[in-house]
Amino acid sequence: MPLFFSSNRLKREAQTVAAIITRYCRDHHQTQGPLCSECEALLAYARKRLRNCPFQENKTTCGKCSLHCYSPTERERILAVMRSSGPKMLFSHPVLALLHLLDGWRKPGPR
Repeated sequence: MPLFFSSNRLKREAQTVAAIITRYCRDHHQTQGPLCSECEALLAYARKRLRNCPFQENKTTCGKCSLHCYSPTERERILAVMRSSGPKMLFSHPVLALLHLLDGWRKPGPR
């Protein structure tokens, strides 16, 4: 299934979340190839939320956003993934990690 995002900024955000979830799945569920069904569902949910983000290319990182569009259950899941695998991204995907940190300084733009 092709993934369509309205901007390069959102494409990069989707790459970042995919890399973090992949790292988490590999570390916690011992997967070597495709993601487990639980992590695949979380990734699909995150991509859907990105495609529907009202801020689009003007968005900050989801954790710093004033509008939390994740359901409480999914938000807890993605926070656990980010806490576990986020710091490891500096070693496995340093450019994505650095750009994600810089994106966190953005202020959400107009909807």
